[in-house]
Amino acid sequence: MPIIVRIDVELAKRKMSVGEFAERVGLTPSNVAVLKNGRAKAVRFSTLEAMCRVLECQPGDLLEWVDDDSAPGAPDGDEVGP
Repeated sequence: MPIIVRIDVELAKRKMSVGEFAERVGLTPSNVAVLKNGRAKAVRFSTLEAMCRVLECQPGDLLEWVDDDSAPGAPDGDEVGP
């Protein structure tokens, strides 16, 4: 997945627990885990806004795009797909 979620980094910087973050954003701790582990397929802008408000950060601090070709385990340019 080329979008990396960096919530754990921002939580660590602020010494905030997942439980506190979840409560302040209005999510369940399990939904925060889904986001942190990169298993989320989508994020509502209202949720992203709430996360940024709580963490006092920008969306780019929470989300990072990584080119599939440069991601660890990505096939070399010489390989042909399935």
